[in-house]
Amino acid sequence: MTALRTRKADWVDRRKAPPRPDDDQLLSDIITVAKDLPTYGYRRVWAILKFQGIDGSPQMVNHKRVYRVMRDNNLLLFRHGSKPRDTRRHDGKVAVQTSNTRWCSDGFELACDNGEKVRVAFALDCCDREVMSWVATTKGIDAGLVGDLMMQAVEYRFGAGSTAQTPIEWLSDNGSCYTAIETRTFATQLGLKPVRTPVESPQSNGMAESFVKTFKRDYARLANRPDSQTVMRELKMWFEHYNEKHPHSALGYLPPRRFREKQRSIN
Repeated sequence: MTALRTRKADWVDRRKAPPRPDDDQLLSDIITVAKDLPTYGYRRVWAILKFQGIDGSPQMVNHKRVYRVMRDNNLLLFRHGSKPRDTRRHDGKVAVQTSNTRWCSDGFELACDNGEKVRVAFALDCCDREVMSWVATTKGIDAGLVGDLMMQAVEYRFGAGSTAQTPIEWLSDNGSCYTAIETRTFATQLGLKPVRTPVESPQSNGMAESFVKTFKRDYARLANRPDSQTVMRELKMWFEHYNEKHPHSALGYLPPRRFREKQRSIN
């Protein structure tokens, strides 16, 4: 109040709001991302621009600005109704703080336009969310394929002919390919410790379930799937994009492999 009384008669308030940045280029970049990744919301679009950029040139952009531009140009995803509460039993937390502590595995099925089905199984690290290995077949996933899956994951992380340096939990459901005696025996030989979810509690392997949902939504449903051969060819590219490019909220919106690089640089 004292300052107001002592102001000179010719005082002028020169404070002004900073000019709003030109959004034309940002809108163009957002459209470029959304064209290739139409299932991405504004947070993941922002993460692509900030950490990866267009043509490998990251941008210093605020997620609130990305939201505003997408909102003003009707680019936000449609918001569905409230998610129904899941009443199924959930025992324990799947995520861990260190890589190579717990791996999870599950399988899923992709239908083709000609009626064929491709069945896929994968191994995912419960810390960095990287898909370390995967197998696919037009038949059923059996113990032999799960053995291949485990061996590929171990060799990917520790080198050909190696075993896990310390026991790693191998979390899966109670499917016959996972509970088979040959699967459990081979897992132990590789340095893995088989752990299965409680009966009628599939969400206890919720990280694997979440990955399946993401993979189907962001990759399989957007692609042409005329036959099994086409899908089998595309799978490698989809998994590679997920590991290299897909922003993950639990990883600070970094892709799995970039998160692992950040981990190694810190340690």
